[in-house]
Amino acid sequence: MTNVLILGANGKIAKLAEAQLLAQTDHQLTLFLRRASRLSVSDATRETIVEGDATDQASLKKAMEGQDIVYANLGNHDIEKQAKTVVAAMKAMGLKRLIWISTLGIYDEVPGNYGKWNHQMLDGGYLETYAAAAKVIEASGLDYTIVRPAWLSNKDIVSYETTQKGEPFKGTEVSRKSIADFVVSLINEPTKEIGHSVGVDQPGTDGDKPSFY
Repeated sequence: MTNVLILGANGKIAKLAEAQLLAQTDHQLTLFLRRASRLSVSDATRETIVEGDATDQASLKKAMEGQDIVYANLGNHDIEKQAKTVVAAMKAMGLKRLIWISTLGIYDEVPGNYGKWNHQMLDGGYLETYAAAAKVIEASGLDYTIVRPAWLSNKDIVSYETTQKGEPFKGTEVSRKSIADFVVSLINEPTKEIGHSVGVDQPGTDGDKPSFY
C-alpha cells in the first residue's frame, strides 16, 4: 500500500487516475484541491479530502505528512510558483517522489507543422510559464517524472507511446484516460522514469493538428 497525495485532485486526468487507483490498487489517496466542496469521496476508508492552495507551503506541508508519492495535476498562470512551493514543501517534509503534469512544446520539441500550430495555439506566455515550472522541477534534486501529454481528448481508450526529452515529440493527441493510466503505472512502479521528462501521445495520430481541430 502506498500513500499518494494528489494535488489538483478535481482535474479531469486526476479524477480518472483516482478512479483507477481505487479500482486496481489498495493505495490510500489524499485529494488536495482549492475548494473541497467540489469533490466527494467514493471510498471513505481510502480517500481523504484536503482543502488548500498549492502556492501555500504550510498547507502543502500539512497534507504531505505520511505521504509516499506526490502527483501534481496543477495548472494555470501560477504554475511556476506552484512548482517552487511544491518542491520546497517536499524538501521540508523529506519527500522525494514527484509526478508532475506539464504540456508538450516546453522544449520546442514538437516538429513540423504541428509544432508551429501548437506554438500558435499556446501563445501568450503559456509555454514559457510551463517551461519555467519544468526547470524548477528538473533542478529540484527530487525523484521527479515530468509528463508532457499531447493535445487531450475524452476518448474512452487507453493507447499511448512515449518519447524522452531531447527526442522529437510524436503524435498530435492522446486521451486523458491514457495519461491517467500512465500516471497510475508510475505510482505503482515508483522507480520508473525517475529524472525523465516524458512525452506521451497516441500512436498513429501524426499530422498537422489533432483530429478534433
